[in-house]
Amino acid sequence: MLRALYNWTISLAQSPNALWALAIVAFVESSFFPIPPDVLMIPMIIARPSRAFVIATVATVASVAGGLFGYYIGAALMETVGQPILEFYGKGASFAEMAAVFNAYGAWAVVVAGVTFLPFKVITIASGVTGLPLGVFIVSSIFARALRFFLVAALLWRFGAPIRDFIERRLGLVFIVFCALLILGFAALGFL
Repeated sequence: MLRALYNWTISLAQSPNALWALAIVAFVESSFFPIPPDVLMIPMIIARPSRAFVIATVATVASVAGGLFGYYIGAALMETVGQPILEFYGKGASFAEMAAVFNAYGAWAVVVAGVTFLPFKVITIASGVTGLPLGVFIVSSIFARALRFFLVAALLWRFGAPIRDFIERRLGLVFIVFCALLILGFAALGFL
């Protein structure tokens, strides 16, 4: 099943709708969806390394736009939309404590969550709730997401063929490592 999913993702990466799919995933991941855009972005770049930086640009722009939507959720829709999202990620009860710390380190929190596997959507919502200045939020988000996506794109562009070969020979191991990083990101969120 894992091989079929990988082959489907690679075929999607080569389809004319691949950039739209990536944009949608990157947008919703920054505001409420739990799956990071790397799931699509990496196979897309592996399938077409010549488009690595176009793919990174789409992921960055869509992710920042989704982050702005997350900010809006926190600023204007906290009771109806934001609270259920925070509850889903296990942050409902501890959010007041997190918000107090967040006010002191808001820009750095956006950068750290934007670059790592920490759930970026929790930070985008927190930014809106705590009133992090919108300009600071936008600059921090652009910096963090561009750093993350362009670094991945550059590495895959430069070392694409050996990485693709490694992934295809060790697909199970790569999947386990990716899932472990995702779980560690959610676990690390528990310490914020």
